[in-house]
Amino acid sequence: MNELRQDILHCIGNTSLLALRNIPPKNGSRILLKLESENPTGSMKDRMALAMIEGAEADGRLAADGSVVEYTAGSTGVSLSLICAVKGYPLHIVTSDAFAREKLDHMKILGARLQIVRSESGGLTEKLTHDMIEAARIIAEKPGSFWTDQLNNKDQIAAYHKMAEEIWMQTSGQIDGFVQSVGTAASLRGTAEGLRRHKDQIRIVAVEPSESPVLSGGRAGAHKIDGVGAGFVVPLWQEDIADQIEQVSTEEAVAMALRLAREEGLFAGTSTGGNVIAALRLAKQLGPDATIVTVMCDTGMKYLSKVLSTCVCN
Repeated sequence: MNELRQDILHCIGNTSLLALRNIPPKNGSRILLKLESENPTGSMKDRMALAMIEGAEADGRLAADGSVVEYTAGSTGVSLSLICAVKGYPLHIVTSDAFAREKLDHMKILGARLQIVRSESGGLTEKLTHDMIEAARIIAEKPGSFWTDQLNNKDQIAAYHKMAEEIWMQTSGQIDGFVQSVGTAASLRGTAEGLRRHKDQIRIVAVEPSESPVLSGGRAGAHKIDGVGAGFVVPLWQEDIADQIEQVSTEEAVAMALRLAREEGLFAGTSTGGNVIAALRLAKQLGPDATIVTVMCDTGMKYLSKVLSTCVCN
């Protein structure tokens, strides 16, 4: 029987690990999906948002009467909105019309104040990211403000060390590869560090949009995979994190997200679609006895009015 939880924040983490049954690699290897959609806001970002707030509380950067500021594509903002609602902190979010409307509405419902930065093309670009960061920096100059600054905040890495421990326990140590898309790079970095404490030979694969392959040394471009591919090499990225980088297009990511829904009953966002595409590629490389873990970053319910809705057919 499940224990009584103190509050909703105690429901973060300890998510399920599920084997794909109908979209398996053709060579007989296994792909396991960490269902981060089980977190309270339906996103893995609940982990890092809680870590950033609790880290700032612990060392005094965030006072009891303080407020919180962040720029976000949406999922981090929703997670911060939940945590600030529970803890009683006013939250000012900088975001954009480039991102899914569901996320923006979710933040408002949880009590966040939003500042919308208009996009040029409806897609995420390097300029849009920098414009959002600058807007957040200006707001954070107000006395008593704490800027979580997710692209630079190292407190979040520890949250993904915990996720790595969950994965290690759930697989009984039988894991050969880990695949994750790169937004702030904290989830890839933290999970990789945690898993390699147990088994250094685990192959780590980073995923980025093929339209903006900056980690691979390419040029920045616009894409429509929410939450990943900032358009520049993010500060938390380290070149030795990943053994390889896989590029996945928005079109491929959307198509796989729809396959996951229709063939596995898993309604996920486009970043998850990209993860599964890259995991299938890694499975082909590692062979029939391999076990590969990747992440269902969030629920597709966050994207009904965005990319996924344009692809639904009767």
